[in-house]
Amino acid sequence: MEFILNIETTTTNCSVSLSKEGEILVLKEDYNTQYSHAESLHVFIDELFKSSEISLSDIDAIAVSKGPGSYTGLRIGVSAAKGLCFALNKPLISISTLEALSHQIKSIEGQIVTMLDARRMEVYSAVFDSDYKQIRDINAEVLNENSFSEYLREGNVYFIGSGVEKAKSIITHPNAIYIENKLPSANYMGSLAHRKFIANDFENLAYFEPYYLKDFILNKVP
Repeated sequence: MEFILNIETTTTNCSVSLSKEGEILVLKEDYNTQYSHAESLHVFIDELFKSSEISLSDIDAIAVSKGPGSYTGLRIGVSAAKGLCFALNKPLISISTLEALSHQIKSIEGQIVTMLDARRMEVYSAVFDSDYKQIRDINAEVLNENSFSEYLREGNVYFIGSGVEKAKSIITHPNAIYIENKLPSANYMGSLAHRKFIANDFENLAYFEPYYLKDFILNKVP
């Protein structure tokens, strides 16, 4: 029997959960439009364990959503996870943000496109089949009316994530189904973290870095 603390900070949703053998026991998150991770993350973790019968020292591993996503959000989440792992001597598990997001869509016929908002008309996206098997690599891409047309021609395609607001105004194919107002959540990390825990699929604490996908660009002041 294992207990895992799951941390998700890749978008504006600051989200933590406690899972037991893949099942979510407690969830704490703040589904808003503002980034509050620096102020909220450790408070949420403290509240999570206060509302359960498990103490932080009782967990067996810590899982963190590894990206892609917000640079700042990723750094805060990964730094917190690594710090707790070092302090508690627990293993670190990394979870693909876009894979976990796909699990918010249940019992469908068709394919799933998970997408997170990036700059301008760009999104970070991946494609999964109805069994959550990834069938296309994660890309950073600029949306246009032909985006994902190869999948839309085959049947229903379910779009989910913070990039949906951009996509629905551009991709108007009749097979496009938009699942709105959904963000990555620690509520969907438990089963993926459990699978990696059983397989001893852990990260190297000293060298693990978030999956930014793109290099950070700092705007220079003239």
